Amino acid sequence: MSFQIGPLTIQLYGIIIMLGAVAGAFLAQFNARRRGENPELVWDALIWVLIGGIIGARIWHILTPPPSMVERGITTAYYLSHPLEALAIWHGGLGIPGAVIGGAIALFAFSKRRNISFLSWVDITAPALALGQAIGRWGNFVNQELYGAPTDLPWAISIGPMHRLPGYLEQATYHPLFLYESLWNLANVLFLLWLGRRFADRLRPGDIFLTYLVAYPTGRFLLEFLRLDSSQVAGLNINQTIMAVVALVALSMLIFRHRVAGRGSRRTMTRRSV
Repeated sequence: MSFQIGPLTIQLYGIIIMLGAVAGAFLAQFNARRRGENPELVWDALIWVLIGGIIGARIWHILTPPPSMVERGITTAYYLSHPLEALAIWHGGLGIPGAVIGGAIALFAFSKRRNISFLSWVDITAPALALGQAIGRWGNFVNQELYGAPTDLPWAISIGPMHRLPGYLEQATYHPLFLYESLWNLANVLFLLWLGRRFADRLRPGDIFLTYLVAYPTGRFLLEFLRLDSSQVAGLNINQTIMAVVALVALSMLIFRHRVAGRGSRRTMTRRSV
């Protein structure tokens, strides 16, 4: 969905993505101030994170195009042989996993340049990232994409014939997968903010971000069961597989680092008692 302003074509999807980014930046500012960090750094970092996130999201899409695009000949090989089309993000195709990876790499580079703690700042930005995702998913609604299996539930959404996948042309209503993920991300925002306040004295730098890497992938893994057009690599639902691996690795890291910290505390207490 788009509209014209003179010679310019404005994509509503892009506006919604930017609204999500700005809303996330304001939340990150609030979080930075509460943690005693410079909130003005958020706006400088936002430019880096947006550029890194968009590049990462596009690369992810190029490497993992969905079956509906593969059937039309739009494959990874096609993008590599048509570099201008690979750059045309306005034609669609951004992957959240790539956006998180690209944004994290950009934030790491920014933290090194500004000599600030990367782990502290990924904790600051984790709830903001979830908020940006929650808002950004509504861009999928206006584009009539990211819907799930057919359903006649009361909250089902109608998908126009031109946006339906092959094999589902006679099905009019579907699970609003974008809405489910948006609500999951909103719940994640609230949970991460609560966690940061409730256990502020027990959390280690990076714990909030690791928790995000458990919570979001878990929800995404479950929602992939409803998705009709999941990207396939070697016969696997690649997004679902990656989400499972990320969640398990992040959870293992959380458990490991707190077990090690707990053992260290007990040894210190033992030495003091001796």
